[in-house]
Amino acid sequence: MEQMAKHTVRSYAEELRRLRDMIARMGGLAERQVNDAVASLLRRDTDLATEVVGRDAAIDALEREVEQFCIQILALRQPVGQDLRLIIACLKISHGLERIGDYARNAAKRSIVLSQQPAIGSLNGFNRMAKLVQENLKGAIDALVNDDVARADEVWAADEPVDQVYNGIFREMLTFMMEDPRNITAATHLLFVAKNLERIGDHATNIAETVHYALRGDNLPDERPKGDSSAYAVVRPPLDQLGG
Repeated sequence: MEQMAKHTVRSYAEELRRLRDMIARMGGLAERQVNDAVASLLRRDTDLATEVVGRDAAIDALEREVEQFCIQILALRQPVGQDLRLIIACLKISHGLERIGDYARNAAKRSIVLSQQPAIGSLNGFNRMAKLVQENLKGAIDALVNDDVARADEVWAADEPVDQVYNGIFREMLTFMMEDPRNITAATHLLFVAKNLERIGDHATNIAETVHYALRGDNLPDERPKGDSSAYAVVRPPLDQLGG
């Protein structure tokens, strides 16, 4: 009887370890999608962008696998305490990673359109923004895998630089639009790509917040540090351009 109990405990621990591994694999896929979506934009590489769009199905499938596995553990093991928090956290995180995959796919679709448009600007901000959100995403997943609440808290507080780069891109694109109306189509698509990256950054910090709760059982403050909100301002034309 004692041997059976030990076996049950060991197999349960293995299930939880497998669940973490599934999330880590899903996080790696999402990270690669973000990297390749931005690389396709910077290099005007439509083949790579098309590949990113096609790979999104793998993340969706893995989310479904995680969901089914979590339901199975909940039904068979009836976990409590930190184990229960971990399983619920993995359910939430898998959904967040699926959304990140969607944003990367959308950015890749935009890059295909942009490859047919005249190039505007240096796009350095997009490269910088992608590196920041990938760093945060990797940090959040590492925090879950390694039970590292300090790393989760670092990621949770690291969203402000992403917002600052996004706001800079927003202002730059508006400038291009005002300087030459022929830039409007390309600049609009680039704004959508920047917004996708900003939302990926938000999901990464949300994942970190979920990891904190899973490990500690308490909630972080409602508000995290954010950049300025100028990118959300309503843009109006000068008065002399308004109709009488």
